[in-house]
Amino acid sequence: MNSFFTYLRNVRAELDHVVWPKPQQAMTHVALIVLISIFTALLVTGLDYVFTHAVGYLINR
Repeated sequence: MNSFFTYLRNVRAELDHVVWPKPQQAMTHVALIVLISIFTALLVTGLDYVFTHAVGYLINR
């Protein structure tokens, strides 16, 4: 049990060294992640649509 408390003290000491982002920077990163996720979802959806119709065309030929 003593090693567990030592671990927690070490974790707390390491968290004091962390440089946390400013709120504005964090919001910018969140917005960027959301935009990239939306773009990726639209790209995958578009590719799925194209390939589904291409395979359907080849099958029904």
